[in-house]
Parts: sequence; C-alpha cells; structure tokens
Amino acid sequence: MKKYSLVLALFWLGLLAFPQDKPGQRGLQPIIDMHMHTGLPDEIPAGTPALCRPDPCEGDGGATVDDTRLMEKTLEAMDRYNIKKGFLSGIDISTVQAWSEAAPGRFIASPFILDPNSTTPGRLREAYRTGELQGMGEIGTQLMGLSPTDPALEPYFALAEELNVPVLIHTLGIGPYMPHFRSASGSPLLLENILARHPKLRLYVENAGFPFRDEMIAVMYQYPQLYVDVSTITWVIPRTAFYDYLEALIRAGLGKRIMFGSDQMVWPEKISEAVEAIQQAPFLTEAQKRDIFYNNAVRFLGIDGESASQVTSVHD
Repeated sequence: MKKYSLVLALFWLGLLAFPQDKPGQRGLQPIIDMHMHTGLPDEIPAGTPALCRPDPCEGDGGATVDDTRLMEKTLEAMDRYNIKKGFLSGIDISTVQAWSEAAPGRFIASPFILDPNSTTPGRLREAYRTGELQGMGEIGTQLMGLSPTDPALEPYFALAEELNVPVLIHTLGIGPYMPHFRSASGSPLLLENILARHPKLRLYVENAGFPFRDEMIAVMYQYPQLYVDVSTITWVIPRTAFYDYLEALIRAGLGKRIMFGSDQMVWPEKISEAVEAIQQAPFLTEAQKRDIFYNNAVRFLGIDGESASQVTSVHD
C-alpha cells in the first residue's frame, strides 16, 4: 500500500508541471478536461456524423477513427484551448498508453470498464502500482445493462477508495442506442449506497447525471465527495436544454463541484464546442467559469494544497 501511495503521489505532484503556454494560448485560462477518450467501445465508419439528441436530428462533423490522427487532432485542440490535462480512458489500455507516451504529462491514464469481467481489480492494482494507470473509468457498465449497484463493480470501487484513485462513471438517463441500455439504471440515487459504503471514494458523474436534475442535486447535497462533469451535454443536446440544466445546478449552489469535460470520443472538433458552451453561458460569472474549467478539477484531483478557488493560472 505504501508503494502504491508513493507512485500515485509522485504522479499527482507531476500534474503541477503543466506544459508551458504557447503564443496562441496567451490570455486563455487553463482548462482540465475531465472526460476524454481514445475512441469508442465499438467501431464506426470513418466520417460518421457526431451524436445528437433528440431524434430526429442531424449531427455535424465526421468521425476520425484512425488512432494516430485522432490523437493528433485531440492534442491540437488541447493546445488551442489551453487544456493542460485530460482524464483519458479507453477499452484498449495499450492505446491509452500510446497517447500518454506521445504527450508526456498531458493525460491521466484510465481504463474504460464496459464489462467488469474483462479485467480484474488485481490486474488494475498492479497497473496503479507501476504508475501505468492513474484513474479509473469511465465505468460504462450501464451501457451493457448493469446498474452501478451490480455486485461485480463493488471490488472496483473498493480498490479505488483504497488507492485514492479518481473514478468516472456513466450514470445518467441517456447513452448510445444499445440494446441493453436502460435509462432507469442511470438514476444518481443508485450511487447512494456506494457513496455511503465508500466515504473516501473520489467519484464523479458524467453529464452531471442528465436529465435527473433533482436526484443529482439531492445526492450531491448529501455526499460532498461527489462531483460531476458536463461532457457531451455541452454539444449532444440543444444548447438551451444544457443551459437550463447547468443553471439549475449553479442555482442550487453546486458550482464548486462541476467540472469541465468534452467527451470528444471520435469527434475531436467537439472540444471547441464544449469549451464555447461554458465560455458563452450568460448566467455564469467569470469566477464560476474558472471553477468549472480548472479550479474544481484541481480540488477534486488533490493536486494543490491551497484553496482551489484561488487558482487562476498554472503560472502564478
């Protein structure tokens, strides 16, 4: 346990050594993207339009399915928008590692857990010990019809709490059109027993649990360790619906626990749309934007002992 803690501590200290700003980034506030992928769990044809909801609708852009080109485009967008760090997950851990090696210090490497039987907590423990991995999730078992309360996931939550590893989970009412996906399995209320059983678990919910607004607020009120990211709801649903949902969380006083995420998958161009959705939100103050883009993730990840609300630049 001490060895694991040392490896993880060294990694998190390394997060402070962010890449220097490039000339085109000057004036842009730093961003931590808490939701990035090396691709999709299933293959799709190159050029497939981006996801959109609700049907009927037409997505824009086209999927980049070549691993190398997807990585290049993602890094280009990160540079353009001053994204210092990305929480990166993928089904193929070797691809996650390839991205990490190509851009040292830019990613928090994490396994995408679609089927809890595809790996074991023991294998992940070794990867955390060596520093190969630093995060857990996206836990996307809801896509396969499994509730977060499924017993197969309990050892993963226990491991993450033991090693103090941040965890991203897909718990919301929307997802890809897959035969076993059930919206009811995405209620944030299903996280309650997990959070009560693992009070030190660093857990955050993608898409802020959309559209379960009241349930999400209730669980976040009751369990202060729970955070959320905004990810695809910045671009997959109508902007008006996203703003209504985000403003409700802000009005509920939860602005210090909302984190930015792009969930770019195979559409790296959507990173710009995700950033602009926060930048252009008329109800957010500049301080609230800084919190969502950067400060809240700093606090959640534990990479600065100072109050995260005071962090405005990595170069201060």
